[in-house]
Amino acid sequence: MTGTSGPATAADVLDAAFAETVRGIGASIGALYLLTPDEELLRLHLLCGAPAEFAVPWARVPVAAPAPVAVAAREGRLVWVGSQEEMARSFPRTAMVLPYPLALAAAPVIGARRWGTLLLMWPTGRPPYMTARERGHIESRCRRLGLLLDEAEEHGGAPAPAALPHVVPAGAGRPSSSEEMALADFVERLPGGSCALDLEGRFTYVSRGAGELFGREPEQLLGTLPWHALRWLDDPVHEDHYRAAVITREPLSFAACRPPGQWLDIHLYPDAGGISVRVLPRDSAPPPTPRPSGAASTATPPRAGRLYQLAHLAAALTEVVGVQDVVDVVADQIMPAFGAQGLVLSSAEAGKLRITGHRGYPPEAVARLDRLPLDTAFTPAGHALSSGVPSFYGTPEEMERRYPGAPVASGKQAWAFLPLIITGRVVGICVLSYDSPHEFQAEERAVMTSLAGLIAQALDRARLHDTKHDLAHGLQQALLPRTLPTVTGLRIAARYLPATRGMEIGGDFYDLIRFGDTAVAAVIGDVQGHNVAAAALMGQVRTGVYAHATLGIPPDEVLARTNRLLTNLGPDLFTSCLYAHLDLGGGRVTLASAGHPPPLLRLPDGDTRPLTVPPGPLLGIDPHAVYPVTQIPLTPGTTLAFYTDGLVETPGVDLDDSIARLARHLARADTRDLDVLIDELVEKAGPAGRRTDDIALLLLHYEGHHEGHRGRHHGSGA
Repeated sequence: MTGTSGPATAADVLDAAFAETVRGIGASIGALYLLTPDEELLRLHLLCGAPAEFAVPWARVPVAAPAPVAVAAREGRLVWVGSQEEMARSFPRTAMVLPYPLALAAAPVIGARRWGTLLLMWPTGRPPYMTARERGHIESRCRRLGLLLDEAEEHGGAPAPAALPHVVPAGAGRPSSSEEMALADFVERLPGGSCALDLEGRFTYVSRGAGELFGREPEQLLGTLPWHALRWLDDPVHEDHYRAAVITREPLSFAACRPPGQWLDIHLYPDAGGISVRVLPRDSAPPPTPRPSGAASTATPPRAGRLYQLAHLAAALTEVVGVQDVVDVVADQIMPAFGAQGLVLSSAEAGKLRITGHRGYPPEAVARLDRLPLDTAFTPAGHALSSGVPSFYGTPEEMERRYPGAPVASGKQAWAFLPLIITGRVVGICVLSYDSPHEFQAEERAVMTSLAGLIAQALDRARLHDTKHDLAHGLQQALLPRTLPTVTGLRIAARYLPATRGMEIGGDFYDLIRFGDTAVAAVIGDVQGHNVAAAALMGQVRTGVYAHATLGIPPDEVLARTNRLLTNLGPDLFTSCLYAHLDLGGGRVTLASAGHPPPLLRLPDGDTRPLTVPPGPLLGIDPHAVYPVTQIPLTPGTTLAFYTDGLVETPGVDLDDSIARLARHLARADTRDLDVLIDELVEKAGPAGRRTDDIALLLLHYEGHHEGHRGRHHGSGA
């Protein structure tokens, strides 16, 4: 810092390091995202090279989102997108918000802990690839930012989340220049007009010639936005040229008509500090660009920024799965986009409104609003639902004039009531509210109304998904054992985990069959597929195995008879299965496998390895299949782990390597608490959000037949 300013704060140092990072790497735009304390959301903290308004659609990014900054934070790796085509292919939602030719890199910022993501963008002209040196430079800068954040936190100055990002000037951290602006006379002597815009789009300089062409005094234009001060520039097409220039850093030109018929050629020359503009008179009009058929010529179009914002929010709503996802998108993205402080999202059920999500309201207010009848004509919500027309109230007085009996006990000062209706059917209502009076402009009302239709469709789809999910979950739980038997000297734990959201019911199963006090059979299997057919076959397989096992026949015969049963049923799906008979009195385990991954054996000394169990064919293929038998000793302190392939299969990784890695995890684990052990093994298998297959896991720890310990037992949802 220079001059009379005080000592640099941690925020100043971070700003300077961030700006230097963007400059040093040669990026045109940079952004620093920080994780929220729960590490489920990335919030834009610092921005360089673009105005804050541009960043509104992506100021808050869920870590689970399909966006470059989220992938970088989630997977801890640098994400490179070298072209607009690659962006559209890999990150379609981001491409909707950034429909410009550019290159992009997102890199994790990690210090003593995960801090967030650094986002960098380059305009067209740079190669569509990244060199090893560039990659190393970016990673080094990210480590530097991580260390600065560590130091700030250590000294109590960790960045606090803000509603809007802090825009850091591109020259932050550099000594200020005191150059005289000696070019003013030169500019005034040029033909036509010249002016300058900052990155926010506001006039910072207007020559006399530009003022004459614009029809305004230069002093009247300084500090204003062109499309606000000059109504003939109030068109999303013109504003979009400015946005494109800021983001791409590419010069561009366009023609605009100043009424009644003066055409102007406007040339934009952008850089990191703003945009230089040359304005020249044009002798004739450019070739006409026809409007889309049916477009209303008298309607005022929304701002280009609003259009991009609407496209981004629409894309976000198309990706939601459950009702809670809809609530999160509306609360985390739509509320900030419109500056609202309160939200009530209700769905219509049995003639009443049931609140499915809310933000910014105390519990007692929510309780009063919950389960209001749909047909009431005495509340704004009831009127909006019955008429299908949104209503907006900018002050409590407006609300009271229209609805004297409507209780206003929440302390809010302005409301937007947006009915959620699909083809005449009421789905619910979305209420956005404000802590202070709010003037709803026509443009804002139009965008909110359009968005209400998208929310309605998303909410309807989400409710259907949740219903199907609950049904599938109930069916899955009914097909799995509710509890496992207690066996003296044997500690037991089991777990079933469905695939990532969006998958249907699965076919993985496990079971434990008790034979008196001296023997038990462990069964685990996997039916091909993730649908109701797989679940139905799973129930048949489990029943068949159980029925044959209770006859007291050996493991190979259990599988052979179950196999013949399935081939007679003629299913189109195949099943892997592993059957292990544990003779606790005799101290031995007898196993047979129908194409199932081998179990893991951990000996009392900690030595762990996959058992060699020669597999027979999958069940349901060959009615004459034979299943080899393997026998091993069972000694006190032995742990057996039975699992399905969802625990070990990873794209691009050899299955044997994955099983060996799982064995190493089991070898190092503490077997005193099998529930904790299961959690650890599942966590090592990879992030839950990216599971593409179901997982069934059954752990048995043998303490000795005569030690008298009672094992814990767990149902399928343990």
